[in-house]
Amino acid sequence: MTKTRIIAVAGGTASGKTTLARDLVRVGGASKLRIIPLDAYYRCNGHLTPEARALINYDHPDAFEVGLLESHLVALTAGSAVDVPEYDFSTHSRSAKTSHVAPPEVIVIEGILALHYPGLRQAYSRSVFVDTPDALRFTRRLARDVRERGRTEDSVHRQWEETVQPMHAQFCAPTKAFASEIFGGEGWNDTHVATLLERLLR
Repeated sequence: MTKTRIIAVAGGTASGKTTLARDLVRVGGASKLRIIPLDAYYRCNGHLTPEARALINYDHPDAFEVGLLESHLVALTAGSAVDVPEYDFSTHSRSAKTSHVAPPEVIVIEGILALHYPGLRQAYSRSVFVDTPDALRFTRRLARDVRERGRTEDSVHRQWEETVQPMHAQFCAPTKAFASEIFGGEGWNDTHVATLLERLLR
């Protein structure tokens, strides 16, 4: 049995990293590649009131239960299936549902801080940082959070200024230095994706 390989797709919020990860799977084949989003490993805060959950800094490294993800990657590379958590962004809490994941040929870890944690970096064979201008990331984030996550425009603006962008500058942007590849997040086509995937899987 071929040992499962792990690659990472990192970048700031709304940089296009989720779209790129999905394109890598689509171009490379869903039978071969499987995405595991770092966002699935947000800590479970269901015991807190909705008001308390809304005050948590979700862009800080401490917001993630990284130890659980690391243990899941160990199990997957050893040939065992795992149950990946599902996170509900509308309620800021972990869902009761999980996703059962059997070891694929390639795991794609996708998330804003996918390159921040040393334990995760040691597990990757290759990695990519999606580099996108801040103004474009904010425009995308605003549209997404209002449309998909039930947020108001004012709350998105406030969160961006108070936590999202400061945390990006402190914790996410510096991790570009750890990436095997830097990928422009302003637009691409399948040829770009296929060429990138070929390099990532060398």
